[in-house]
Amino acid sequence: MDREMLQMRLEEAERHVVQGLRHIAAQEQIVVNFSRLGYDTTEARRLLANFYASQVQHTHHRESILQQLGQKSLSG
Repeated sequence: MDREMLQMRLEEAERHVVQGLRHIAAQEQIVVNFSRLGYDTTEARRLLANFYASQVQHTHHRESILQQLGQKSLSG
């Protein structure tokens, strides 16, 4: 994959990481609010766990692209 394509993929991965952080923050607040109001938080916590898992994937994907870009700059 050429450097330009990797750079585009990195920009997309960065957007996913930022969006993921926003989703996590919002969902954490929902869990807090539900808990404070005495609502069942089971589903809200399940969704939050999914957001955490997705964030790990987004972060790993970004790191993989950064590593590929680093190897490209060393080799060419």
